[in-house]
Amino acid sequence: MKFFIDTANLAQIKEAQELGVLDGVTTNPSLMAKEGITGHDNILKHYVDICNIVEGDVSAEVISTDFEGMIKEGEALAELHEQIVVKLPMIKDGIKACKYFSEKGIRTNVTLVFSPGQALLAAKAGATYVSPFIGRLDDISTDGLNLIAEIRHIYDNYAFETQILAASVRHTMHVIDCAKLGADVMTGPLSSIEGLLKHPLTDSGLAKFLEDYKKGN
Repeated sequence: MKFFIDTANLAQIKEAQELGVLDGVTTNPSLMAKEGITGHDNILKHYVDICNIVEGDVSAEVISTDFEGMIKEGEALAELHEQIVVKLPMIKDGIKACKYFSEKGIRTNVTLVFSPGQALLAAKAGATYVSPFIGRLDDISTDGLNLIAEIRHIYDNYAFETQILAASVRHTMHVIDCAKLGADVMTGPLSSIEGLLKHPLTDSGLAKFLEDYKKGN
């Protein structure tokens, strides 16, 4: 399972990279705005800065909602850096753009996926990644993890190469559950990754080891 961090914060990206388990980064306009990154040129520069920190894929999202606009933006994003994956919305023109990019050899991430049917269309269009938003489904009392299971079943049925990128991951148990269900990738905050480190028995065991060492040394 690949670990992506869902942020535009360079310090958090560096921290995750230094942990040694980071495989990539996902971003979106909301995350950029959260970090105060505004203006077309500044946003593009920030994507390059992220690529220079990590070794894996970096999803960069288009703003346009029409086919022609997505193609223009997506081609420009793809030219920024070889690690860039063009992030497209799950709408009709988004699927058209996904097909266009897949035929051009440009990698894509179809985002804002909330149903198995949407995931099926993305795979048919040749998406590199599909991003089902499990946390947002949980927010409306719908089982987000069940969506991961349904997509995994469909993709396995037909040997689709599209990778399931579990998005809107909120906490550590989301990570564990997605791993159990066979998600190819998870993207979430740094806290969801670092939470995997924690267990009270590890803490108490280490404290005991150190205590016993001090007694004899």
